Parts: sequence; structure tokens; C-alpha cells
Amino acid sequence: MTIIKGGLILSFICLIHRGTAQTTLGHLFSEEVSNISFPKNFKWGYASAAYQVEGAWNLDGKGPSVWDYDARNNPDWFINGQNGDVGPDGYHNVDVDIELLLRQKVNTYRLSIAWTRILPNGLLSGGINQKGIDFYKNIITKLRANNIEPVVTMMHWDQPRALEDNGGFLNESIIPAFLDYATLLWETYGDDVQWWTTFNEPKQICGGGYDWGWSSPQNLLPGIGSYICGHNLLRAHAKAYKIYNERFRETQKGKISVNLDLTWQEPATNSPEDEEAAERGRLFWLGWFAHPMVFGDYPEIMKQRIGDRSRRLNLTTSRLPEFTEEEKEELKDSIDFFAIQMYTTNLVTAQEDAPVNETSFDNDLSINSYQPDDWPTTLSSWFRVVPWGARRLLNWIRDTYGDEKGIFITENGYPDDQTILEDMDTRGRCHKLYLSNINDAIYKDKINVIGYLAWSLIDDVEWYGGWVVTFGQYNVDFTSENKTRTPKQSTEYYRKVVTTGCLVDDCVEPL
Repeated sequence: MTIIKGGLILSFICLIHRGTAQTTLGHLFSEEVSNISFPKNFKWGYASAAYQVEGAWNLDGKGPSVWDYDARNNPDWFINGQNGDVGPDGYHNVDVDIELLLRQKVNTYRLSIAWTRILPNGLLSGGINQKGIDFYKNIITKLRANNIEPVVTMMHWDQPRALEDNGGFLNESIIPAFLDYATLLWETYGDDVQWWTTFNEPKQICGGGYDWGWSSPQNLLPGIGSYICGHNLLRAHAKAYKIYNERFRETQKGKISVNLDLTWQEPATNSPEDEEAAERGRLFWLGWFAHPMVFGDYPEIMKQRIGDRSRRLNLTTSRLPEFTEEEKEELKDSIDFFAIQMYTTNLVTAQEDAPVNETSFDNDLSINSYQPDDWPTTLSSWFRVVPWGARRLLNWIRDTYGDEKGIFITENGYPDDQTILEDMDTRGRCHKLYLSNINDAIYKDKINVIGYLAWSLIDDVEWYGGWVVTFGQYNVDFTSENKTRTPKQSTEYYRKVVTTGCLVDDCVEPL
């Protein structure tokens, strides 16, 4: 049985190992922690997602998302029947969770809006659900009243099932539906929200939903579906960005981006073949979406490889769709900050290409990724604690896409047994070491990192994995009537970092 977080597959077969890796890269696993204070204006906070925290899946006029549908129709996909029907019941615990944010002294909170809580069937023509509008208005108003900046994600994997019945992101009709939805959000909340992301982890929406699995709706068309989905999603983002520029930016003065994610791809050796394979992995996994939004088109390596494999299969066009010149112009420079979500690292080696008739994203990419056995493990088999990968990733983003607009780390966290409260040596240590590498990127590498959002404030529903393994700094008693929240050790450390900007007891100010 498997579970997912951030679209990456999890299993429960790993044991926690708290040692230091001794691979050829072992010298990079340093326990030394930076003693330089973070910038004074740094954004500190937490991130969440509607499906994972809200519950109330069919209350007060909400329509079903693809995840709600699968909880009903594919219950065996959810371990132990643990789904998002109720979860931590954030819908009825708004004040409780805002109190936790106040206790943690953070200045930023990222939430997502459930599309079907606003538009039950996904379409403006189907009617607006006022109770849904009011629910998020209440949250945003209370956050701002407490000097907590809301960062709002419009869609965190949970597209309306009614639209999915018409093909979802495989049908370009989802584009005008999303534009109506985005416009409604800006009209409703735009005066109170200055930080927006249109989509969360589009790689997981498109690959997980339409190519390799792991994510609803699992309408799998390997080597085809993910690219069609990505194409339509990027076009929807670019057109929404254009609408904001034309109608809202002058008065609302907000910033818009897309939450991208990447498991850092490190070459296993310094051979040219492994170096090229690792770079190809970065460009396929992250550049797939970042390149169009920065430069206006897909990475050349994607166009070349997918086009070549398509031609050798005697297809008349590439399986990777092409943008029109107008679409390229809309896409270019269509983000106002670079939002990145980081968790772990893989080593990469080159491998021989699969036959062209074996169509899939993985075969188009064609690399071998793995994690050495002696890297520090967690309860999740995909996640080994590799803090230096965060610094490498930030350097690559700066060198590839620039950092003038700021790089915002919108997720980073640690998976652990949901019942463990004494987590300073695991979750707390992980945050400390990742933040130390991020601090080095800021001061030693001169990278413009503007914020860090921990995943997550409370234990939530980790998609198909329920709450067997969670990322929360506050334990949730899922068996209790009120879903009682209890602080773990890591809350104390993170609050200290947030309030002091310091990872150790005594810090020096940056020069």
C-alpha cells in the first residue's frame, strides 16, 4: 500500500535512521548550523491545502472534487479508509487554527481555496455558493486582522469532478472555466490578498493525474495525458495572469505565481553522461513549467526528445503540444515571484532509452534516480534528509531563471509517525538543517530568498495516505470529537526561529 505527499510515492517500510550519510557526497552532510540572522523582512509561516485540512466535503453547498469522488468510488485507494471527508476538520476549527498561528508568531499563512466550495460544479454559470465565499472571506479577514499575510492558492490538486467528467485538464474547455473562477476570486478577495498562486505543483496534477498515477483522477494516458494537461494548465495560468494585469493589478497590486516542486537531481558521478542526465531531470521535472512561464516555451531538451521519439513512432506531430506565438508571449514573464517546494534529493545516472513505442513521461526523460542506502531515512521511503540539496536547488533556480523577483520557499517539511510528539531530533532537526542551507544560500551565495513556509501547521490528510504519516508540527487527534490539536516539540523550536530569525542560541547580524 502506498501513500503520497507532493505527488511523490510513500511507503511505510523504512525505519528512522539518525546517523550521517557516508557516501561519496558524505562531506556535504554537515551538522554545522549557520549563526547569521535571517533578513528582517523574511516571510515566515506555514502552508496548507483545502482538501487536506478542511473536511466538510459536502457541507454548505460544496460540490465534489476529484478527490471527493475517488473517496466515494475508489475507497481502496485510501489507506485504512482515511480520506478528506472530515480529516482535521479545519472547516469548523478556523478560530482554533488561527490561534495556533498566533502562538507560532508567524507573519504568513498559505491556504488554498476549494474550487467546488465556491463554484459547486466548477462553472460560473452553475451558480456561486455564497456560503463558500463567506467561509474564505472569514479566514482572510481574520488573518489580516492578526497581521498574518494570506498567500492563496487557487487550485491545490482538487479540480471539480464535474469538469473532470468532461475531460478535466485534457479538455481545453477547462481554461475558460478556470478564468471565470480566478476572476471571481480576484473580484471577491483581491483587495485583501496580495500573494496568489494559480496552481500547486502542476507536475503532480498532470503527471500524477494523467500519466504515472499517484494522484486523482488517475485518468492515465502515459506519454500523452500529462503533456496535454500541462499545456492546458499553462495556457490557463498565462491567460489568468493577463486578466490580472489588465483588470486588477493597478488597484490591487498583487503578485502571482505557480507553486513548482523539484526533488533535487544530483549527478551520481562527475561523468558528462551523469551530469547531462541530472540536468535533463531538472528541466523535465521543473523546467516543464518554469521555462514557459519565464522564457515563453518548453525547454529545448523536452521538445527535442519528445519530438524525436514521436517521429520515430511515425506520429505526424509531437506528443508535446506546441504553443502559438501569441501563447508564448502571454506565457513569457507570467510570474511575479518564483515559488518552489523542496523536500529531498536523488542521485542521477544516465541510462539507455526505452523503445519509442513504450510511451511515458519517464521514458521520454530516461534517467535513473535513486537515493543511497546510507542517507538519513524517514518513515517515508521517498524522503531522505538531504539538507545540502536545498542549497543546490536554490543556486540552480537563480542561475537558470534569475532571482530578481525573489524566490519563495512555499513548502518544506518532514514526514513522521503521526503519534510522535517528541520530534525535535527528527522534524525539528530537519527544519534546522534545511534552514541553515537556505541561510547559506542567502548570505554565502547572495540568492534573493524572500520566505519559508513549513509544511505543515497541523497533521492533515496526506492524500491517499490518510494520517499514518504526517508532516504537522501540531498533532491532531483524529479520533476525538473536536480533532484536538496538541503541540509537538518542533513547535517550540520553529517559534523561536520565527521570532528571533536565528537558528542557534546566539546569532550575529548580517554584514
